Amino acid sequence: MREPSERPLILPEDAHNRELVANVHPPDWTNPEPADRYHLVVVGAGTAGLVTAAGAAGLGARVALVERDLMGGDCLNVGCVPSKGIIRAARAWHDARTADRFGGPVATGAGDFAAAMERMRTIRAGISHHDSAVRFRDLGVDVFLGEGQFVASDALEVGGSLLRFQKAVIATGARAAVPPIEGLEEAGYLTNQTLFELTELPRRMAIVGAGPIGCEMAQTFARFGSEVTLLDVLDRVLPREDPEAAAVVQRALEADGVRLDLGVRIDRVDRNGAERVVHYRREGGDGETVTLAADALVLSTGRAPNVEGLGLEAAGVEYTRKGIDVDDRLRTTNPRIFAAGDVASKYQFTHVADALARIAIQNALFFGRAKASDLVIPWCTYTEPEVAHVGLTAEEAAEREVETLTIPLSDVDRSKLEGADAGFLRVYLKKGGDTILGATLVGEHAGDMIGELCLAITHGIGLGKIASVIHPYPTQGEVVKKAADTWRRGKLTPFVRRLFRLRFAVLDRLGI
Repeated sequence: MREPSERPLILPEDAHNRELVANVHPPDWTNPEPADRYHLVVVGAGTAGLVTAAGAAGLGARVALVERDLMGGDCLNVGCVPSKGIIRAARAWHDARTADRFGGPVATGAGDFAAAMERMRTIRAGISHHDSAVRFRDLGVDVFLGEGQFVASDALEVGGSLLRFQKAVIATGARAAVPPIEGLEEAGYLTNQTLFELTELPRRMAIVGAGPIGCEMAQTFARFGSEVTLLDVLDRVLPREDPEAAAVVQRALEADGVRLDLGVRIDRVDRNGAERVVHYRREGGDGETVTLAADALVLSTGRAPNVEGLGLEAAGVEYTRKGIDVDDRLRTTNPRIFAAGDVASKYQFTHVADALARIAIQNALFFGRAKASDLVIPWCTYTEPEVAHVGLTAEEAAEREVETLTIPLSDVDRSKLEGADAGFLRVYLKKGGDTILGATLVGEHAGDMIGELCLAITHGIGLGKIASVIHPYPTQGEVVKKAADTWRRGKLTPFVRRLFRLRFAVLDRLGI
């Protein structure tokens, strides 16, 4: 849910976005007459809210769903769907320009940025019916469009209607956080909530924040042809990732023409006609101010939970600037009310919101005891190469007794054939055994390949059993099999080899 404003719900106002809005916030929608009391009221129709509402209604509960903005939340409208759409387009442009790597003809020219963005909007509109108000009404959910506000510990008001509930789930998500930089508001900026509204390619783009979104968009717009500068206060990209994995991505960004200026402090931003002028200093430098002019300024500096205007105080729900306070079973300080998704989790991913919603359903409606801490959570950054991770991080591994296996993708035939062998798989194992504690994978399809390791960690499948599984050849996913084979070979100690040699010597003497 975004902050309400006077501007249209989404831009540009073309046929594709009109189709999108007709599905996820129909202008002619009439809210239903509320039931006397709902088993569950869900506030927010992003991923967590939609999964909660659909799941509860499917189990027979009387459910109301409240959304003030666009159903589908960030993922459909301004996150996963549009970003992956333009990432794919940029990759196609990059492949066309670099086809000579494979002996192919090299494409030249600026390309059609407007067409690439329109393709994304077309696909997004086509997907949007899955999250539509009509679909959820047909699933048996009472859909209320408008501002929802708690007025009591067991009641919420929306559009003049009072919704009383036995239980409620807050799933209002998060929005782009805006740092307190002098002149920023006056100069104007883009975030993920407005970046995908562009129809003309900025000639020069400055991106602040070298986390996953910043890196993805820096590479994407550089491949489209923008002159991209990526700024961050830290001295490397992707600070949550294994430093070696981040270094692979950093080299890829630089190879695509992204200029990185890391370890900087931004003093202020000015507006000079159509330009945004960023003034910053390098940490540990001589204090000299660097000036950067750009046609578009993009902020990718974290997320802020949507807790304002919900009447949480009236409901007895405590929160901080980090989000709503919940326990391991997603209960808030009001035992009737639970919270799920980005508004209450440090893992702000669509797949985590989905998983947390399922926990909220169990615990809110069925006296379940499911715990968020039991989840095995993977994540992926969709640069090229991708970085996927699950379980123990490099920082956590350094503090524990673990065994580490690293398999470079240059050892995998398919990766070499694809020209995508810059990455690696790193697996952390329990000391003295084959139990997988964590893994980081850097590669062209890392997000798709990490699933095998997620399954292994979730269900306690060790590398020994993975070694017995036939993996198709040649595939990039064979890197997991290679890690398992490497572990198995490590069990063949010098002592064991001597025993085998002795056995074969005895067999020879016996003529067997």
